Amino acid sequence: MGFEISRSLSVGGITPNIHTNRNRYISFGQSDTFEVTSLDRFTTETAIQKMIEGNNKIKNIVKNFNPDMTLNMKELKELLQTHATDTKNITKGITEHLPFSLQNKVDTKSLEDAAYLHDLGKVLIPSEILNKPARLNDTETKIMHTHSELSYEMLKNSGLSEKTLNLIRNHHQNAKRTGYPWVNKNFNADLNLQILSTADKYSALTEKRIYKEPLTSEQALTIIYQDVKDGKLHPFVFKALVNYANSPKAVNVA
Repeated sequence: MGFEISRSLSVGGITPNIHTNRNRYISFGQSDTFEVTSLDRFTTETAIQKMIEGNNKIKNIVKNFNPDMTLNMKELKELLQTHATDTKNITKGITEHLPFSLQNKVDTKSLEDAAYLHDLGKVLIPSEILNKPARLNDTETKIMHTHSELSYEMLKNSGLSEKTLNLIRNHHQNAKRTGYPWVNKNFNADLNLQILSTADKYSALTEKRIYKEPLTSEQALTIIYQDVKDGKLHPFVFKALVNYANSPKAVNVA
């Protein structure tokens, strides 16, 4: 059964008492360490160069802004240690706070793998765009928006599951299909994708970045709640995020 939202949903009962001052979920289990380490085999310079070799679609995507295929390995390492790991942990937190009937619909392995690798394509985005201390202009925004498809193209022959690859490609899409990259009318933003996109957005909003200060949890949740009102996000996912953000496992490391 799908998890598609065909219209805006009434969510009046889930917004009161957003009061958290915590915005991170930290796990110290050995299984987490093993999984992250194993996924890092896709993030080395040698592995990335092999992914790019012979893939003409990657070369075509970047030909106008990175024709030399310059790799921003320093930025990628920082991203994996911060935003990617944070997003992965937030997906866990959201999943744990879903109703049990929905938890059974979550593909944990695909979701967590996608969460860690979703921004791998940023290694090909020029550093002057990644590190610009101001709002991106229209041209720069279009270049930045290629990162999700680049991530998909880099990893599509890696042996990752098709579900993981589609989550990576579409992590900036939503139930209204107003995100990027383009999808057709049959696209369904299922539960797993909505968890990933929400975790990614919450992490980005609550992080300090070169162009902005971190938002508080309350501010980030208020922004994400607009997605619920617009029919882009299922209220159960939002409620799970609120409950996660208020849970003892969510700690502020900003």
